Amino acid sequence: MSAPMETSNPAAPAPSEPRGPRPPRAEGYHYLQYVMAVFVAVLIISNVASAKFVRLGPFSFDGGTILFPISYIFGDILTEVYGYARSRRVIWTGFACTALMAVTLAIVGALPPAERWQGQAAYMSILGQTPRIVLASLVAYFSGEFSNSYVLARMKVLTQGRWLWARTIFSTVVGEGADSLLFVLIAFYGAQPPDLLRAVIISNYVFKVSLEALATPITYALINRLKRIEREDYYDYDTNFSPFHAG
Repeated sequence: MSAPMETSNPAAPAPSEPRGPRPPRAEGYHYLQYVMAVFVAVLIISNVASAKFVRLGPFSFDGGTILFPISYIFGDILTEVYGYARSRRVIWTGFACTALMAVTLAIVGALPPAERWQGQAAYMSILGQTPRIVLASLVAYFSGEFSNSYVLARMKVLTQGRWLWARTIFSTVVGEGADSLLFVLIAFYGAQPPDLLRAVIISNYVFKVSLEALATPITYALINRLKRIEREDYYDYDTNFSPFHAG
């Protein structure tokens, strides 16, 4: 159900108000499609960039880590403003787009190259992701994004909309933990030294959570602005939280 937006101390509606999902707004939303577009774009770009491992100071991580945490920021915005059900649709859209990208790149890589084209080895090195890495990416994304959205939505109800900073950071701690652990283990376990895997997991996790914490003022500003523009501040009282629910 939707609750009135309060800029300083958002609270849940009175118990006497009807609960449950509200019918779609006749006028629709102004910015939902743009938030969704950025979310999916960040997801796809991060998957391509993850083909390279980089090192900055004491940290080693895949290149996608630089951009991927932004998807959690936009995931927080989607859930906090529009509710878990709409966030679930966007997460599934991102999942489908990622799968389509992986299948397309695999098919193109398997096709014989033109006679005078010399870039096949480079293409396969960067874009020819193995089925194992594709599987790892999809499983990690699914688990991490739904964990993040679920924790944020449930905490919003429990706290009556207060402590947004704590909710966004804690949901990221849970979601990024699942994402970092599952991706590295599924993609590289047995193929890379355990010490490297441990370093990559820790580096990815620390970097992503730190970025979310540093971006909290920006997340606050975007969420509050969207709540005012959209006139929406959704509370998931009776929402079905199954990732596979069609509603």
